[in-house]
Amino acid sequence: MPTPADSQDCLPITQELAEARLQLDALREELDETNRGVVALYAELDAQAEQLKRATELKSRFLAYMSHEFRTPISSILSITRLLTDRIDGPLTPEQEKQVHFIESTATEFAEIVNDLLDLAKIEAGRVDVSPEWFEMVDLFSALRGMFKPGLINPNTTLIFEEPVDIGRIYTDDRKLSQILRNFISNALKFTLQGEVRVSAVRQDDRFVRFSVSDTGIGIATEHHSALFDDYSQVDSPIQKRLRGTGLGLSLSKQLATLLGGTVDVTSALGEGSVFSITVPAVLPVTHMNAPE
Repeated sequence: MPTPADSQDCLPITQELAEARLQLDALREELDETNRGVVALYAELDAQAEQLKRATELKSRFLAYMSHEFRTPISSILSITRLLTDRIDGPLTPEQEKQVHFIESTATEFAEIVNDLLDLAKIEAGRVDVSPEWFEMVDLFSALRGMFKPGLINPNTTLIFEEPVDIGRIYTDDRKLSQILRNFISNALKFTLQGEVRVSAVRQDDRFVRFSVSDTGIGIATEHHSALFDDYSQVDSPIQKRLRGTGLGLSLSKQLATLLGGTVDVTSALGEGSVFSITVPAVLPVTHMNAPE
């Protein structure tokens, strides 16, 4: 039989157990409330992610639609300027010819911007196909040389393509690689008032080839390097203000390089010229495209 003393000893223990149960119930309620908060937070994050995805899709669709809509009037303007410069309807005065060439160059720049916007929209929507094939570096450089030869109007700047040595054939999408190099070369020619723009290709090792476009132009300050490949990024300089553009070319080049399993890079200093480079696998990896037979 328990004594009165034993009963008195049990009272504190019973009280402690009751308090412990109350604390445990409070912790359970707090945990349940926390769990409900976490679930609500995840639901909100999922909703925001879905909204962001939809906004991105709408932006890509808008860019693609507008790009297609712009192409028709641009083509019409270019066709009319060609008719005028070919003097189909009679001769032009020197001032008229100057103005027509201005319209033609502006329309051409507009067409390039529209093409860049359309390409960016396709990449963001995941609708860009990579079509690799074997090709010789000599053929790529020869095609690029032919593209730029008619547009070399600055007699103080020379465009040089170094002869590829021991490169051999590579297996990648030559059209996208050419597009990247065209962007690099166009920028170099814009910002090189005198000197040279030099295009080269070297083997990094058995796996990679590095293409470089170097110039003796105005150069880029170090603090601007990190933003060069961002969308709509432009360097603040007097010559930049005179030249039109959206800053899409380098951003597009970076995304195209990623599709090819490569990377882009820049080395530059203000007043000392620039070197823009792309390094790509000599053979496109199977993670980007089926391996060649």
